[in-house]
Formats: sequence, C-alpha cells, structure tokens
Amino acid sequence: MTRPNKGKDMIERLETGTRMSKIVKHGGVAYLCGQVGDGATVAEQTRDCLARVDALLEKAGSSRDRILQAIIWLSDMADFEEMNTVWDAWVPEGHAPARACGEAKLARPDLRVEIIVTAAC
Repeated sequence: MTRPNKGKDMIERLETGTRMSKIVKHGGVAYLCGQVGDGATVAEQTRDCLARVDALLEKAGSSRDRILQAIIWLSDMADFEEMNTVWDAWVPEGHAPARACGEAKLARPDLRVEIIVTAAC
C-alpha cells in the first residue's frame, strides 16, 4: 500500500537526478547532499563549498543561521586548522551547529573537503 505524499509526511526533492537530489525537504528540515568546492588549497575549496551550501540553503528556504548539523570530511586531517579558519568566519556567531569532522578518501584525488548540512527551514 502506498501512502499519499502530502501534509506533514510530504517529501520534497529539489534538483533531483538519477543518483541523488541536491536537497530533500521533510518535516520542516532540509537535508543537503555533500558539497565540494573548486580550488587548489583547502581554504579555497572550503570557501567555494560553503558558497554552494549558502545557495542550496536559500533554495531550500533556509540559511546558515538555521543549520542543525554539519558533517565535514577532509582528505587529510592535517588540513583541519586551515578548514576551520574558513568555517569559523562563515558560521554566524551564536549559531554554531552540531558538527563532526573526520578523514575520508573523497570521490576524486583533487578534492580535499566535503561538507554535508542539515538545516531547519
């Protein structure tokens, strides 16, 4: 039996492709797919990545001060401080989300940071 997709059970998918949606909204929460950025350095990639997060949050009807959780993957934990310098300047004061950061092999060798965000709408 299928359930209707309306009311509080409604799931909205934005920028949906075969493999994934860039945004999935449900119950007043927006779930963003992992974002990566362009650039040669971790700082450049982090800035670009966060600009992409900003754009998706706006499209979802949210903003960086409504982020609930962030998961950050670095290709090398040695880049933790460089990423944090950019992150700390980007997060609005008093609105730091729950956050985790770990090391992982990313999809391409040139990628050094990936950020996954969940935010209230």
